[in-house]
Amino acid sequence: MLQLADMRLWSGRVDSEDGKAGRRWHQDIVPLHLDSPPGFAILGFASDEGVRRNKGRVGAAKGPRILRLALANLPKTFGAPLYDAGNVRVEKEDLESAQAMLGARITELMSSGHFPMVLGGGHEIAFGSYQGIARWMREQHRDSTLGIINFDAHLDIRLPAPKGSSGTPFYQIAEQCDVNGRPFHYLCVGAAATANTPALYHRAEELGVQVISDREIVPWRLELVQKQIEDFIDRVDFVYLTIDLDVFPAAVMPAVSAPAGRGVAFELFEPLLDTVLESKKVCLADIAEFNPYFDIEDHAARTAARVIFQIANGIKG
Repeated sequence: MLQLADMRLWSGRVDSEDGKAGRRWHQDIVPLHLDSPPGFAILGFASDEGVRRNKGRVGAAKGPRILRLALANLPKTFGAPLYDAGNVRVEKEDLESAQAMLGARITELMSSGHFPMVLGGGHEIAFGSYQGIARWMREQHRDSTLGIINFDAHLDIRLPAPKGSSGTPFYQIAEQCDVNGRPFHYLCVGAAATANTPALYHRAEELGVQVISDREIVPWRLELVQKQIEDFIDRVDFVYLTIDLDVFPAAVMPAVSAPAGRGVAFELFEPLLDTVLESKKVCLADIAEFNPYFDIEDHAARTAARVIFQIANGIKG
């Protein structure tokens, strides 16, 4: 189900004495319309059905609402228009229809020149996001190649059993690529040995998945990891960026289905994200697994908002 934007969520501090330089997101964001000039479009995916199927902690369906509240007071530091494109919501456990609807909405946004920033929701968001960007590429960039960069403690290439879940999206994408004769370029950054079984690592090898583990992301190896990411990006034309918040340590990000025992330090994540954004190849981004029921005084929501702020400024700054 497609829900219209609830603009009541966008409220906060007003520093009128500072003029335009003191404006915040809640002051500039407007509902998206068909004739809106190209801009940065916030789209929610209110789903935790995939998490439930994956036997995780449900609650991420409330993520888009709480993330909007956290974004509202951010300073507006880029010139592009800012839009709220509403939510896609799962109804009656029908995840597949919601993913298809999300994909259609993303294609529509991209075809109109917008950059979709999709707020989850569980990581089942990724299969819907892929459907959207794949259709956009078929329609407008048929001969181009797509690379998927996933910051995540999990590979998320489980086999559907029998349906897809938050743990299966990149296996489902690989299947779609195979059916359509398209290459599957997938880089997982931050994978944890404690969160992925040998079967998953074996499947990753079979599918040609590139993996950078959380243990590799340390200060003295940062430039090497950045080079690995750059080399991956150099081989593709467009990048779909997806960030599962469980890539961060549990102390920083407890508000997810499966908190990380180690994770990637935020001060190391930021330059890696900059590396991706500086390529100017990212045309779609989503953020997954934020579960507000397990947040502590909005700490995790603020962390997620900072990630989105970095993406917005990297894309439209």
